[in-house]
Amino acid sequence: MLLNLAFFVIGFLMLYYGASWLVKGSSSLARNLGLTPLVIGLTVVAFGTSAPELFISVVSSIKDKSMIAVGNVVGSNICNIALILGLAAFIHPIKSNSSVFRRDIPIMLGVSLYLLLISLNSKIGRLEGASLFGGIVLYICFNYYIALKESRQELKSDSVAFAHAVEEIEYLTSKTRQIVWITAGIIGVVVGAEILVNSAVAIMKVFNVSEKFIGLTIVALGTSLPELATSVVAALKKEMDISIGNLVGSNVFNILSVLGAASLIKPISIPGGFINSGLLVDYLVMIFVGFLPWLMMKKNCIITRKDGVILLVCYAGYVAYLILKA
Repeated sequence: MLLNLAFFVIGFLMLYYGASWLVKGSSSLARNLGLTPLVIGLTVVAFGTSAPELFISVVSSIKDKSMIAVGNVVGSNICNIALILGLAAFIHPIKSNSSVFRRDIPIMLGVSLYLLLISLNSKIGRLEGASLFGGIVLYICFNYYIALKESRQELKSDSVAFAHAVEEIEYLTSKTRQIVWITAGIIGVVVGAEILVNSAVAIMKVFNVSEKFIGLTIVALGTSLPELATSVVAALKKEMDISIGNLVGSNVFNILSVLGAASLIKPISIPGGFINSGLLVDYLVMIFVGFLPWLMMKKNCIITRKDGVILLVCYAGYVAYLILKA
Protein backbone atom coordinates (compact mmCIF):
# COMPACT_ATOMS: atom_id res chain seq x y z
CA MET A 1 0.00 0.00 0.00
CA LEU A 2 2.79 2.43 0.97
CA LEU A 3 4.60 1.55 -2.25
CA ASN A 4 1.49 2.40 -4.29
CA LEU A 5 1.13 5.73 -2.47
CA ALA A 6 4.82 6.47 -3.11
CA PHE A 7 4.37 5.74 -6.83
CA PHE A 8 1.23 7.93 -6.87
CA VAL A 9 3.23 10.87 -5.44
CA ILE A 10 6.11 10.22 -7.88
CA GLY A 11 3.65 10.14 -10.79
CA PHE A 12 2.04 13.40 -9.69
CA LEU A 13 5.44 15.13 -9.26
CA MET A 14 6.48 13.99 -12.74
CA LEU A 15 3.20 15.38 -14.13
CA TYR A 16 3.64 18.69 -12.30
CA TYR A 17 7.26 19.30 -13.26
CA GLY A 18 6.79 17.82 -16.73
CA ALA A 19 4.01 20.33 -17.44
CA SER A 20 6.19 23.18 -16.11
CA TRP A 21 9.15 22.12 -18.29
CA LEU A 22 6.87 21.74 -21.31
CA VAL A 23 5.46 25.25 -20.82
CA LYS A 24 8.92 26.80 -20.34
CA GLY A 25 10.49 25.07 -23.34
CA SER A 26 7.58 25.44 -25.76
CA SER A 27 6.85 29.07 -24.84
CA SER A 28 10.55 29.94 -25.41
CA LEU A 29 10.49 28.15 -28.77
CA ALA A 30 7.25 29.93 -29.72
CA ARG A 31 8.87 33.30 -28.94
CA ASN A 32 11.77 32.39 -31.21
CA LEU A 33 9.24 31.63 -33.96
CA GLY A 34 7.84 35.14 -33.55
CA LEU A 35 4.53 34.36 -31.83
CA THR A 36 3.18 37.06 -29.52
CA PRO A 37 2.86 36.47 -25.75
CA LEU A 38 -0.95 36.62 -26.12
CA VAL A 39 -1.05 33.80 -28.67
CA ILE A 40 1.41 31.74 -26.59
CA GLY A 41 -0.69 32.28 -23.49
CA LEU A 42 -3.93 31.20 -25.12
CA THR A 43 -2.38 28.10 -26.71
CA VAL A 44 0.94 26.85 -25.30
CA VAL A 45 0.41 27.88 -21.67
CA ALA A 46 -3.25 26.82 -21.67
CA PHE A 47 -2.26 23.41 -23.04
CA GLY A 48 0.65 23.03 -20.63
CA THR A 49 -1.43 23.76 -17.53
CA SER A 50 -4.01 21.18 -18.66
CA ALA A 51 -1.37 18.60 -19.63
CA PRO A 52 -1.74 16.58 -16.38
CA GLU A 53 -5.51 16.17 -16.87
CA LEU A 54 -5.01 15.50 -20.60
CA PHE A 55 -2.47 12.70 -20.26
CA ILE A 56 -4.24 11.14 -17.26
CA SER A 57 -7.48 10.92 -19.24
CA VAL A 58 -5.78 9.67 -22.43
CA VAL A 59 -3.82 6.96 -20.60
CA SER A 60 -6.92 5.96 -18.60
CA SER A 61 -8.99 5.70 -21.76
CA ILE A 62 -6.36 3.56 -23.51
CA LYS A 63 -6.19 1.26 -20.46
CA ASP A 64 -10.01 0.89 -20.49
CA LYS A 65 -10.27 2.85 -17.23
CA SER A 66 -12.78 5.25 -18.74
CA MET A 67 -14.33 6.18 -15.40
CA ILE A 68 -10.98 7.56 -14.26
CA ALA A 69 -10.76 9.55 -17.52
CA VAL A 70 -14.22 11.11 -17.12
CA GLY A 71 -14.03 11.35 -13.32
CA ASN A 72 -10.71 13.18 -13.56
CA VAL A 73 -12.23 15.96 -15.70
CA VAL A 74 -15.53 16.24 -13.80
CA GLY A 75 -13.77 16.06 -10.42
CA SER A 76 -11.13 18.63 -11.44
CA ASN A 77 -13.82 21.04 -12.62
CA ILE A 78 -15.73 20.71 -9.34
CA CYS A 79 -12.48 21.12 -7.42
CA ASN A 80 -11.46 24.24 -9.40
CA ILE A 81 -14.64 26.13 -8.50
CA ALA A 82 -15.84 24.71 -5.16
CA LEU A 83 -12.47 24.12 -3.46
CA ILE A 84 -9.92 26.40 -5.14
CA LEU A 85 -12.14 29.42 -5.84
CA GLY A 86 -13.89 28.92 -2.49
CA LEU A 87 -10.62 28.81 -0.53
CA ALA A 88 -9.16 31.81 -2.41
CA ALA A 89 -12.32 33.88 -1.78
CA PHE A 90 -12.36 32.87 1.90
CA ILE A 91 -8.77 34.14 2.27
CA HIS A 92 -9.47 37.35 0.34
CA PRO A 93 -12.66 38.49 -1.50
CA ILE A 94 -12.28 38.32 -5.28
CA LYS A 95 -13.31 41.15 -7.61
CA SER A 96 -13.74 39.98 -11.18
CA ASN A 97 -14.29 41.55 -14.57
CA SER A 98 -17.93 41.72 -15.67
CA SER A 99 -17.01 39.76 -18.83
CA VAL A 100 -16.60 36.65 -16.64
CA PHE A 101 -20.23 37.02 -15.54
CA ARG A 102 -21.56 37.91 -18.99
CA ARG A 103 -19.46 35.62 -21.18
CA ASP A 104 -17.05 33.14 -19.60
CA ILE A 105 -19.30 31.42 -17.03
CA PRO A 106 -22.21 31.04 -19.53
CA ILE A 107 -19.75 29.43 -21.99
CA MET A 108 -18.55 27.04 -19.26
CA LEU A 109 -22.14 26.11 -18.36
CA GLY A 110 -23.04 25.64 -22.03
CA VAL A 111 -20.05 23.33 -22.58
CA SER A 112 -20.93 21.38 -19.42
CA LEU A 113 -24.53 20.91 -20.58
CA TYR A 114 -23.28 19.76 -24.00
CA LEU A 115 -21.06 17.17 -22.29
CA LEU A 116 -24.10 15.97 -20.33
CA LEU A 117 -26.11 15.68 -23.55
CA ILE A 118 -23.51 13.61 -25.45
CA SER A 119 -22.93 11.36 -22.41
CA LEU A 120 -26.59 10.28 -22.10
CA ASN A 121 -26.02 7.28 -24.39
CA SER A 122 -23.24 6.09 -22.01
CA LYS A 123 -20.51 6.66 -24.60
CA ILE A 124 -18.39 9.53 -25.89
CA GLY A 125 -17.49 8.42 -29.40
CA ARG A 126 -14.98 9.80 -31.89
CA LEU A 127 -17.62 11.99 -33.53
CA GLU A 128 -18.48 13.59 -30.19
CA GLY A 129 -14.75 13.83 -29.42
CA ALA A 130 -14.21 15.67 -32.70
CA SER A 131 -17.00 18.11 -31.83
CA LEU A 132 -15.42 18.73 -28.41
CA PHE A 133 -11.94 19.22 -29.85
CA GLY A 134 -13.34 21.48 -32.56
CA GLY A 135 -14.92 23.47 -29.74
CA ILE A 136 -11.55 24.16 -28.10
CA VAL A 137 -10.17 25.48 -31.40
CA LEU A 138 -13.15 27.84 -31.69
CA TYR A 139 -12.80 28.80 -28.00
CA ILE A 140 -9.13 29.74 -28.43
CA CYS A 141 -9.88 31.74 -31.60
CA PHE A 142 -12.79 33.49 -29.87
CA ASN A 143 -10.65 34.39 -26.84
CA TYR A 144 -7.87 35.65 -29.10
CA TYR A 145 -10.32 37.89 -30.99
CA ILE A 146 -11.87 39.22 -27.76
CA ALA A 147 -8.46 39.79 -26.15
CA LEU A 148 -7.21 41.78 -29.15
CA LYS A 149 -10.42 43.82 -29.24
CA GLU A 150 -10.32 44.62 -25.51
CA SER A 151 -6.57 45.24 -25.39
CA ARG A 152 -7.00 48.05 -27.89
CA GLN A 153 -9.30 49.78 -25.41
CA GLU A 154 -7.95 48.76 -22.02
CA LEU A 155 -5.91 45.86 -20.62
CA LYS A 156 -8.76 44.44 -18.59
CA SER A 157 -9.38 41.02 -20.13
CA ASP A 158 -8.47 37.80 -18.35
CA SER A 159 -7.15 36.59 -21.69
CA VAL A 160 -4.67 39.48 -21.80
CA ALA A 161 -3.56 38.44 -18.30
CA PHE A 162 -2.37 35.25 -19.97
CA ALA A 163 0.06 37.35 -22.01
CA HIS A 164 1.53 38.92 -18.87
CA ALA A 165 1.91 35.44 -17.35
CA VAL A 166 3.90 34.35 -20.42
CA GLU A 167 6.28 37.30 -20.06
CA GLU A 168 7.06 36.15 -16.51
CA ILE A 169 8.05 32.63 -17.63
CA GLU A 170 11.82 32.14 -17.81
CA TYR A 171 12.97 32.58 -21.41
CA LEU A 172 15.44 30.00 -22.75
CA THR A 173 17.55 31.57 -25.50
CA SER A 174 19.30 28.39 -26.66
CA LYS A 175 17.30 26.27 -29.10
CA THR A 176 19.08 23.18 -27.80
CA ARG A 177 17.89 23.93 -24.26
CA GLN A 178 14.38 24.57 -25.58
CA ILE A 179 14.28 21.13 -27.24
CA VAL A 180 15.71 19.49 -24.12
CA TRP A 181 13.08 21.13 -21.87
CA ILE A 182 10.24 20.22 -24.27
CA THR A 183 11.45 16.61 -24.52
CA ALA A 184 11.87 16.33 -20.75
CA GLY A 185 8.40 17.84 -20.28
CA ILE A 186 6.73 15.39 -22.66
CA ILE A 187 8.50 12.43 -21.04
CA GLY A 188 7.53 13.76 -17.59
CA VAL A 189 3.80 14.07 -18.32
CA VAL A 190 3.57 10.81 -20.31
CA VAL A 191 5.49 8.64 -17.84
CA GLY A 192 3.98 10.48 -14.86
CA ALA A 193 0.45 9.83 -16.16
CA GLU A 194 1.24 6.14 -16.66
CA ILE A 195 2.63 5.77 -13.12
CA LEU A 196 -0.20 7.77 -11.54
CA VAL A 197 -2.97 5.80 -13.27
CA ASN A 198 -1.37 2.43 -12.43
CA SER A 199 -0.87 3.38 -8.78
CA ALA A 200 -4.42 4.81 -8.56
CA VAL A 201 -5.85 1.53 -9.87
CA ALA A 202 -3.75 -0.40 -7.33
CA ILE A 203 -5.00 1.84 -4.50
CA MET A 204 -8.55 1.33 -5.78
CA LYS A 205 -8.16 -2.45 -5.49
CA VAL A 206 -6.73 -2.23 -1.95
CA PHE A 207 -9.64 -0.11 -0.67
CA ASN A 208 -12.17 -1.87 -2.91
CA VAL A 209 -13.59 1.39 -4.24
CA SER A 210 -14.71 2.19 -7.79
CA GLU A 211 -12.45 3.78 -10.40
CA LYS A 212 -15.02 6.59 -10.65
CA PHE A 213 -14.40 7.41 -6.98
CA ILE A 214 -10.63 7.42 -7.55
CA GLY A 215 -11.00 9.68 -10.60
CA LEU A 216 -13.38 12.12 -8.91
CA THR A 217 -11.32 12.45 -5.71
CA ILE A 218 -7.64 11.45 -5.54
CA VAL A 219 -6.73 11.90 -9.22
CA ALA A 220 -8.86 15.05 -9.64
CA LEU A 221 -7.41 16.70 -6.55
CA GLY A 222 -3.89 15.64 -7.52
CA THR A 223 -4.09 17.20 -10.99
CA SER A 224 -5.67 20.37 -9.49
CA LEU A 225 -2.98 20.91 -6.82
CA PRO A 226 -0.89 23.31 -9.00
CA GLU A 227 -3.92 25.60 -9.46
CA LEU A 228 -4.76 25.26 -5.76
CA ALA A 229 -1.26 26.25 -4.64
CA THR A 230 -1.09 29.16 -7.10
CA SER A 231 -4.51 30.55 -6.12
CA VAL A 232 -3.89 30.26 -2.36
CA VAL A 233 -0.51 32.03 -2.63
CA ALA A 234 -2.10 34.77 -4.77
CA ALA A 235 -4.91 35.19 -2.23
CA LEU A 236 -2.49 35.38 0.70
CA LYS A 237 -0.54 38.09 -1.14
CA LYS A 238 -3.85 39.80 -2.06
CA GLU A 239 -2.80 39.60 -5.71
CA MET A 240 -5.84 38.10 -7.40
CA ASP A 241 -4.41 38.03 -10.93
CA ILE A 242 -5.25 34.33 -10.91
CA SER A 243 -8.90 35.20 -11.23
CA ILE A 244 -12.25 33.47 -11.67
CA GLY A 245 -11.85 33.82 -15.43
CA ASN A 246 -8.72 31.68 -15.45
CA LEU A 247 -10.34 28.90 -13.39
CA VAL A 248 -13.44 29.02 -15.60
CA GLY A 249 -11.24 28.89 -18.70
CA SER A 250 -9.44 25.87 -17.26
CA ASN A 251 -12.78 24.09 -16.83
CA VAL A 252 -13.76 24.77 -20.44
CA PHE A 253 -10.33 23.58 -21.61
CA ASN A 254 -10.63 20.40 -19.52
CA ILE A 255 -13.94 19.38 -21.08
CA LEU A 256 -13.23 20.36 -24.68
CA SER A 257 -9.55 19.46 -25.09
CA VAL A 258 -9.04 16.71 -22.50
CA LEU A 259 -12.17 14.63 -23.12
CA GLY A 260 -12.11 15.61 -26.80
CA ALA A 261 -8.56 14.29 -27.32
CA ALA A 262 -9.12 11.20 -25.14
CA SER A 263 -12.29 10.14 -26.99
CA LEU A 264 -10.69 10.85 -30.38
CA ILE A 265 -7.85 8.46 -29.54
CA LYS A 266 -10.22 5.85 -28.11
CA PRO A 267 -14.01 6.17 -27.63
CA ILE A 268 -14.94 6.46 -23.94
CA SER A 269 -17.62 4.06 -22.77
CA ILE A 270 -19.29 4.37 -19.36
CA PRO A 271 -19.57 0.95 -17.66
CA GLY A 272 -23.00 0.25 -16.18
CA GLY A 273 -24.59 3.12 -18.07
CA PHE A 274 -24.51 6.87 -17.53
CA ILE A 275 -27.40 7.02 -15.05
CA ASN A 276 -26.84 3.73 -13.21
CA SER A 277 -23.13 4.52 -12.73
CA GLY A 278 -24.07 7.67 -10.79
CA LEU A 279 -22.25 9.97 -13.21
CA LEU A 280 -25.47 11.92 -13.79
CA VAL A 281 -25.28 13.19 -10.19
CA ASP A 282 -21.60 14.14 -10.62
CA TYR A 283 -22.37 16.04 -13.84
CA LEU A 284 -25.23 17.88 -12.15
CA VAL A 285 -22.97 18.80 -9.21
CA MET A 286 -20.39 20.15 -11.71
CA ILE A 287 -23.05 22.27 -13.42
CA PHE A 288 -24.55 23.48 -10.12
CA VAL A 289 -21.14 24.42 -8.70
CA GLY A 290 -20.35 26.26 -11.96
CA PHE A 291 -23.64 28.18 -11.71
CA LEU A 292 -23.00 29.36 -8.11
CA PRO A 293 -20.25 31.93 -8.97
CA TRP A 294 -22.54 33.44 -11.63
CA LEU A 295 -25.28 33.78 -9.00
CA MET A 296 -22.85 35.25 -6.47
CA MET A 297 -21.45 37.79 -8.95
CA LYS A 298 -24.85 38.95 -10.20
CA LYS A 299 -24.94 42.10 -8.06
CA ASN A 300 -21.38 43.51 -8.04
CA CYS A 301 -19.04 40.91 -9.63
CA ILE A 302 -17.48 40.10 -6.24
CA ILE A 303 -17.03 36.69 -4.62
CA THR A 304 -17.12 37.46 -0.88
CA ARG A 305 -15.73 35.46 2.05
CA LYS A 306 -19.28 34.28 2.79
CA ASP A 307 -19.55 33.05 -0.80
CA GLY A 308 -16.21 31.30 -0.38
CA VAL A 309 -17.55 29.45 2.67
CA ILE A 310 -20.64 28.37 0.70
CA LEU A 311 -18.42 26.96 -2.08
CA LEU A 312 -16.19 25.14 0.43
CA VAL A 313 -19.24 23.64 2.17
CA CYS A 314 -20.49 22.44 -1.22
CA TYR A 315 -17.16 20.71 -1.89
CA ALA A 316 -17.05 19.13 1.57
CA GLY A 317 -20.64 17.93 1.14
CA TYR A 318 -19.86 16.44 -2.27
CA VAL A 319 -16.77 14.58 -1.00
CA ALA A 320 -18.79 13.29 1.97
CA TYR A 321 -21.45 12.03 -0.46
CA LEU A 322 -18.77 10.20 -2.52
CA ILE A 323 -17.25 8.62 0.60
CA LEU A 324 -20.62 7.44 1.92
CA LYS A 325 -21.54 6.07 -1.49
CA ALA A 326 -18.18 4.31 -1.80
